[in-house]
Amino acid sequence: SNMNRSELSFPLEGARRDLALQPLWDAVRAHEDRIRSPFFPVIFSFSVYLAFCLPFILLDLLSAKIVFLRKYKLQPQNYPTPSKMMLCLACTIYNHVVYIFPVTVAHWYLQPVSLPEAAPEVPRVLLDILACLLLFDFQSFVWHVLHHRIPWLYKTFHKLHHHNTSTFVLSTHYSSAWETLSLGVFAGVSPRVMKCHHLTEIAFFVVNIWLSVEDHSGYEFPWSLHKLVPFGLCGGPRHHDIHHLHFRSNYAPYFTHWDRLFGTLAHSDSEKKE
Repeated sequence: SNMNRSELSFPLEGARRDLALQPLWDAVRAHEDRIRSPFFPVIFSFSVYLAFCLPFILLDLLSAKIVFLRKYKLQPQNYPTPSKMMLCLACTIYNHVVYIFPVTVAHWYLQPVSLPEAAPEVPRVLLDILACLLLFDFQSFVWHVLHHRIPWLYKTFHKLHHHNTSTFVLSTHYSSAWETLSLGVFAGVSPRVMKCHHLTEIAFFVVNIWLSVEDHSGYEFPWSLHKLVPFGLCGGPRHHDIHHLHFRSNYAPYFTHWDRLFGTLAHSDSEKKE
């Protein structure tokens, strides 16, 4: 209790010099005014989403003409039309502007962003991202099962997302306002529950958006995450494509353990042969 501030801050300064992520975090903090803006969450998430979508949009346009690329497509007989792509994009923009933005402004007003000086340690970041993904996956699984098993919930809130039985990247956010808000809240709450550092929170949002985009991309590559993670622990694009085809299985977005536990895990014919 008798230690003065300089004695207390010395370990922090020493720790800051040892942290591998400190230069990155300092670079992020240089834009603190932008990060603290009420516009940042929506602009950031939408920009990252579009950046991740773009390669798959180009792939859809090219693989319709280049036969070689079709071997990676899950449903090579189905390609989204430009009008279908624009409809999905318009829905995504509308939901972000009309619903997501007011919610993030309210959150910004009630809980202003304050960025700490020290960066988190790399192992802690990796563990926290995994924990956030597991928590998000569980919340989404419960939401998803309820919105399939209760007819009123399905018809009112989730049916729109199932308009496309063949997934393509811009169908990721083709959903009702309630669904978009629900998943947005799950993503926002998870890092708060885990008491994550702000850098970890940003990293989780990026990873979460990527996994969601990859799940709906309609493509499966040798380097897709579920191919790299052993023991079939991750579902991947084929896992989610089966859900859009048959509706009654594969409710968890990323991992397979909840579907295994509740008997709702389904495999494609090609996976069974493997």
